[in-house]
Amino acid sequence: MMSTRDFEFKQIAFVFTDEGEKISFKNDNLLVTDSEGKIKHQSTCYRLFILFICGDYCLTTGLLDRSKKFGFSIVFMSPNLRVTAMLPSKAEGNVLLRKKQYEYEKTDIAAHVIANKIHNQCALLKRKRKKTEEEKDVIKKLEQFEKEVLEPNLCGQEIMGIEGISAKLYFKSLFADYKWKIRQPRTKCDMTNTLMDIGYTILFNIINALLEMYGFDVYVGILHTQFFHRKSLVCDLEEPFRPIVDGAIIKALNLGQVNETDFWKNQNQYILPWKNSKKYVGLILEAIMEYKNEIFIYLQSYYRSFMRDRLAEEFPIFDLYGGED
Repeated sequence: MMSTRDFEFKQIAFVFTDEGEKISFKNDNLLVTDSEGKIKHQSTCYRLFILFICGDYCLTTGLLDRSKKFGFSIVFMSPNLRVTAMLPSKAEGNVLLRKKQYEYEKTDIAAHVIANKIHNQCALLKRKRKKTEEEKDVIKKLEQFEKEVLEPNLCGQEIMGIEGISAKLYFKSLFADYKWKIRQPRTKCDMTNTLMDIGYTILFNIINALLEMYGFDVYVGILHTQFFHRKSLVCDLEEPFRPIVDGAIIKALNLGQVNETDFWKNQNQYILPWKNSKKYVGLILEAIMEYKNEIFIYLQSYYRSFMRDRLAEEFPIFDLYGGED
């Protein structure tokens, strides 16, 4: 298994083939060159954790061989940043772990995950310096929901209900200055929802790669119900980290880094053209990478505690701002 020290040096690479970028290898180094052949990125494959390829690309045996040899995952994305396929580097045959997953039927883990998410949502709202009375009231309600969701014997539906109410209040307060309407995944109904989809997709695949590395069955969740072709466990364990993406988006909005002219509007959908996608991927990925080690430690602790049947006593916590208000 990868150690925390090893993961500190791991890198995430994005390649945009529609911009003429190309992938090649030299002496076990990954090279990304632009349309003129100039090197834009170079790193040893030993340090590569996940490779995102955006745009058309012909999969080669050389890339597959190196992915297996050096243990990095590959994510293929369309030019509009929709994931088309993922080739994870995963631990095969962790039978004991999967047996524990299939036998687990409690809701205590789900409650801790959602409580952690609400805590981080609340922390993000507290960062705003000048708050209205309505915003202060939302913070108080979220603090109460964080406690309520941990009450014993709540069923999954009740936990999801608290999560849904909290999310509605949180988003309305966080984006109050930007004509927020509603969170609608994959509808691209406004710029903010479009950027959320991009950010959550990147975060989702990073967490997916980490879970595969330990040998989890990513389709077996602890809160989201099992559904054909849905990686429910990834959906679950992504929850506490979503405010990282939300924070990056609200920061970009406040700094004027989000420009409506960067988007193409078609039938009430805000589409981000591939030529502008790199800018926003960079903004969001920078924020996620700031917490790269914390994400790894959280999932490493989750795995160890789950294997020891000690999640109730040792459940990991991700604190977005380290306890700062």
